[in-house]
Amino acid sequence: MNLGLNGKVALVLASSRGLGQAMAVSLAREGVKVAVTGRNPAGLQKSVELIEAAGGKALALSWDLSDLKVIDNMVSQVEQELGPIDILINNTGGPPPTPAAGQDPALWQKSFNDMILSLITITDRVLPGMRQRKWGRIITSTTSGAISPIKNL
Repeated sequence: MNLGLNGKVALVLASSRGLGQAMAVSLAREGVKVAVTGRNPAGLQKSVELIEAAGGKALALSWDLSDLKVIDNMVSQVEQELGPIDILINNTGGPPPTPAAGQDPALWQKSFNDMILSLITITDRVLPGMRQRKWGRIITSTTSGAISPIKNL
């Protein structure tokens, strides 16, 4: 399939395995240069290998999305090594399964920061460039719990 993405640059969050990895490899097959992120170095290496096997160019970034202070540096690294980000895949999991009632507000705050605030901050960082170039795509994908209930979530 030709989606007309050849030469574009994508940043795919949480792409060291699962859906994020599959999206990264699919983009590489379309000729997109892909920055993959995650906390698992072995998983990131596997993503790079799969992207390169698909004929793509990859950059692996060991990145914990909960660390908002590194967002600007990470995005700048992608831009310097691959080019301006044209496609942002905001891929994130969900909070740990726990009963909704009786939780420490700090857990709610941490989950919000990790899963939502980080995506807002990254989107805010790349969106101006997309607007300036008059081209960009942002896709946000969250936990499978949005589709199928997870016990104690």
